[in-house]
Amino acid sequence: MNRDKKTPAQSSRQQHGNSSTPLTEDGSTLIIRPHRSWLSIDWHGLWEYRDMLRFLIIRDFVSKYKQTVLGPAWFVIQPLFMTLVFTVIFGKVAGISTDGLPQTLFYLSGLLGWNYFAQTFLATSSNLIVNANLFRKVYFPRIIVPASVTISNLIAFTIQLITFGAFWIYFKYFTEAANTFAFSPWAWLFPVLVLQTGALSLGIGLWMSALAAKYRDLHNVSNFIIQAWMYITPVIYPLSSIPEHWRWVVNLNPMTTVVESYRLLFLGQGTLDSGLMVQSAVITIFVLLSGVIVYNRIQRNFVDYS
Repeated sequence: MNRDKKTPAQSSRQQHGNSSTPLTEDGSTLIIRPHRSWLSIDWHGLWEYRDMLRFLIIRDFVSKYKQTVLGPAWFVIQPLFMTLVFTVIFGKVAGISTDGLPQTLFYLSGLLGWNYFAQTFLATSSNLIVNANLFRKVYFPRIIVPASVTISNLIAFTIQLITFGAFWIYFKYFTEAANTFAFSPWAWLFPVLVLQTGALSLGIGLWMSALAAKYRDLHNVSNFIIQAWMYITPVIYPLSSIPEHWRWVVNLNPMTTVVESYRLLFLGQGTLDSGLMVQSAVITIFVLLSGVIVYNRIQRNFVDYS
């Protein structure tokens, strides 16, 4: 939003007799106008409402375990339970390869990036609909809401990262599988990988939120989309197990490179090359920018017809 200040004399000439006109502390009039550009982001507004961003981050995290028995422990239980299921069903029964890596570490490393992506996507995909009443009552940059979810999910991600680290240390120093995995020399790129995961999930979430605001039935298929998406992403199987003539199709999924990168950085194994990494980064940037454009276009008029 654009904010223009006018002196009392100018305001009096333009809005004579209007006692409801908001004034700033110095007596000038505060006029709020919408941005005309779809891609424009109200950076001044984001800084001005940074306290609200901080509040929403805390609210989003607390709401996930409020009135639950185990609280934040759910962030540890969920990936461990999924790892157990994957180990029994896909590792033992189906006999799906893990490229010689310990099954527990293989599945935990895959879930590390995937869970952050999925949780952020699901939370942001309906934020316009869920927060419609809040948007009607007070102005603030709407992008704050999905941004707060993306940041707050980093807390859960950190808890799961610590859990993965504990298992990594156990398998490295207390089992015979110690020689089958190791940190990659590229492990220092981990913050960049986390940033890409957050940017990709935010961009796709913005797309889904904007579309669901216009076509409400799309809100009901978000869970189905994320479940189906997981099976076309190498979370429970290595990319190397995909036949060569089909691998290019799987690589069109940007999360394929993201999940494989987590395994490469922490376990030293992953079917990646520089071309795939550049392709994934380009797709991520495109999805994020286009998501901001579509979200800005829809949120400008959403309150009026919601």
